[in-house]
Amino acid sequence: MTIPPRFKALAGAATAALALLAGPAVTTASAAPATAHVTASVSVRSVGSVCYSTLPSQAHDTLDLIDRGGPFPYSQDGVVFQNREGVLPQESNGYYHEYTVITPGAPTRGTRRIITGEQSQEDYYTADHYATFRLVDFGC
Repeated sequence: MTIPPRFKALAGAATAALALLAGPAVTTASAAPATAHVTASVSVRSVGSVCYSTLPSQAHDTLDLIDRGGPFPYSQDGVVFQNREGVLPQESNGYYHEYTVITPGAPTRGTRRIITGEQSQEDYYTADHYATFRLVDFGC
């Protein structure tokens, strides 16, 4: 599992912001992981939205694991999502990554996933294995 690009970008941006605000002395210190939520401006076209509070608890667990960088329950978690269905906004290959949302009692990975984009809080939930996606709204 590789670290999704949005986390690499956040770490670099945090380091640059610290250098600009505090001067060169701070650049030698390790930057703390970025945990603040920033609203992403994402084109959702035909994609709906869903309140974070209404997601199943297993989706909350998956989002927490993504924020921590794992460990993930399945080897497929974190792989590049190809967007073959074309439902999500069209982006370059490698922009999206997928993660399993555990379905209690399912003998397989089930049909629920979180798909992340590179922007902060660009997380999509699907309960029907990519037929529909809803952008997670962390403000409700």
